[in-house]
Amino acid sequence: MLTTDIKKSIDTCVLCWLATVDENQQPNVSPKEMFTYLDDHTLLIANIASPNSVRNIAQQPKVSVSFVDVFTQKGFKLKGEAKLITKEDDSYTAKAKRLTDLFSDKFPIQSVIEIRIIKVDPIQAPSYWLFPDNTTEQSQIEGAMKTYGVKPG
Repeated sequence: MLTTDIKKSIDTCVLCWLATVDENQQPNVSPKEMFTYLDDHTLLIANIASPNSVRNIAQQPKVSVSFVDVFTQKGFKLKGEAKLITKEDDSYTAKAKRLTDLFSDKFPIQSVIEIRIIKVDPIQAPSYWLFPDNTTEQSQIEGAMKTYGVKPG
């Protein structure tokens, strides 16, 4: 399910968006900066300050997560079922450590959102299919760098 390319994208993207649904079936989308994969079927997201996401997952576990590299303008949308791993759970320490080892322990992780992935779809800017002869990852990177005023390091 989570291929090498998807894992590489997770490793390089700095932000993901978690979509949940509340009790009135109203969508909620929340940015998350601490996320990684546990294995080929599981995504972990740190719940630092996400009371709406947590409440929604408790009522309706179906979620969607998306992440896109802002330079290549490619990424993935993952759909799955989420559950909360709380500090009382035997697996909490190891799963939270997986996140803090990659990022930081500066922010207190309230719980870990564990998502069992059931579907993966690629995301890419429309330029890739509207102008396939002129659009490459390199052209997208150059365009984004110019737009954002960024220079290669």
